[in-house]
Amino acid sequence: MTEYLHILPTDNTPEVVLDPNGVLKIKGRGLIGTGIDNSVQVYRWIDNYILDAAQTTYVIIALEYLNSYSTTILVNILKKLSQVVLHRKKLVIQWYYEEDDDDLLERGEYVSSSFDIPITFIVTSDICTCC
Repeated sequence: MTEYLHILPTDNTPEVVLDPNGVLKIKGRGLIGTGIDNSVQVYRWIDNYILDAAQTTYVIIALEYLNSYSTTILVNILKKLSQVVLHRKKLVIQWYYEEDDDDLLERGEYVSSSFDIPITFIVTSDICTCC
């Protein structure tokens, strides 16, 4: 079975919680620059998780900022996770955004439509205290 993995946030990278029971959380700031992220570790975890995924996988995204490099990593994560559907399992993606953050909402909508990944968008008054 895949191990629980918790990557602590920094000023530029989000907190990442990867729970083999089917809950994946990405929360914080996505100001990642090339070469300073944990994406390889996350991709490897997802590859292992997909082999024995939970019946329903919940992905919770709550970011206060997302630059283009971080968006690329997030898209890769979501593409990999979408493979659970091929194993007849359910994927639920919840994208939290602050009510006045149209940029983050638009970025999420772009990801959802461009890659045909269904995402539920949830407005919150404070991204730091949600989920």
